[in-house]
Amino acid sequence: MKTHYIYIFLFVLFSFHCNSQNTNRRHLPLQLVQYGDNLNTPFSAIEMLQLAEVYGASLEKEILSRPNRVLSMKNLLRNRIVIEKRPNPRDQKECTLLSEVPLFDAFVSTLQRDSVFDPQEFNPLKYTLSFYSRGEHMYRVDGTDYFIFIKSQHSKRK
Repeated sequence: MKTHYIYIFLFVLFSFHCNSQNTNRRHLPLQLVQYGDNLNTPFSAIEMLQLAEVYGASLEKEILSRPNRVLSMKNLLRNRIVIEKRPNPRDQKECTLLSEVPLFDAFVSTLQRDSVFDPQEFNPLKYTLSFYSRGEHMYRVDGTDYFIFIKSQHSKRK
């Protein structure tokens, strides 16, 4: 009878030990999204053009009438997308090419890829980039030294 209790005790102890090991290996809790003061101003004319190009007639319904989405889009466009030119090959890493990323044409079916990349005119919203994944992502513009960095929304702002 005592051995029966010992086996039950060991089984329970082992179960807790295995469960605690599994929870440690799961994803760490996400940081709360922190918004900067630069989100208090309305969308700029350029931001509105970018949004209109991608959302078309659905812009009001999908973004502008939803305060959380307005805040998220402002944060994305103003704080989380960085385009850098890195001509030094040592600063370049393997990453997904922009040509491999599908267009986000759910609202405007006639959306087209840019034939020439101009960092001043580039609309990142046109592409299904990893805007809301856990980590940061990097994409390379084909045939150029330009890289597009998507910062995590959960990383601490500097």
